[in-house]
Amino acid sequence: MARVLIAYSTTDGHTREICNRLVGIIEQQEHQVTLASLAEVVDEGLESYDTIVVGASIRYGRHRPAVVDFIERNTEVLNRKASAFFSVSVVARKPARNQPHTNPYVRKLLRRIAWRPRAVGVFAGKIDYPRYGAIDRMVIRFIMLLTGGPTDPEAVVEFTDWRQVEAFGDLIARM
Repeated sequence: MARVLIAYSTTDGHTREICNRLVGIIEQQEHQVTLASLAEVVDEGLESYDTIVVGASIRYGRHRPAVVDFIERNTEVLNRKASAFFSVSVVARKPARNQPHTNPYVRKLLRRIAWRPRAVGVFAGKIDYPRYGAIDRMVIRFIMLLTGGPTDPEAVVEFTDWRQVEAFGDLIARM
């Protein structure tokens, strides 16, 4: 039995939903899983885990600064442990953007940091216009108009391939 930490950064909550699914898959393999937002993780406590997973959402083409800060502060331990990273974005709804080597945000992040996770995942996110504030709703609708996505201001559209998430969970459980 391994001790697994899944630390996440989410903008609207969907990355946490993905994390919850990963927790279920990994716990089915008899591992002990701790789920925490990056803000809750104590750097000194990372040594107590066998496997560390970091999940992060994209908003307006970027991972949140706290994600990069966490990775940079903990690169040594992340590289020494079994580790994985996954990114969640609506751009990953497109087949040409849903793999680590084809997703521009993941490629950019991995070039910027010294951490080399053993596994990297890219998952399509969710559009939830009713949940967004007026400015976010307007900007995201404009981006969707330009990229051929949904623009109905009342739409809630989930693009996540849950089988892909479950396969990633199985991979983490085998680390």
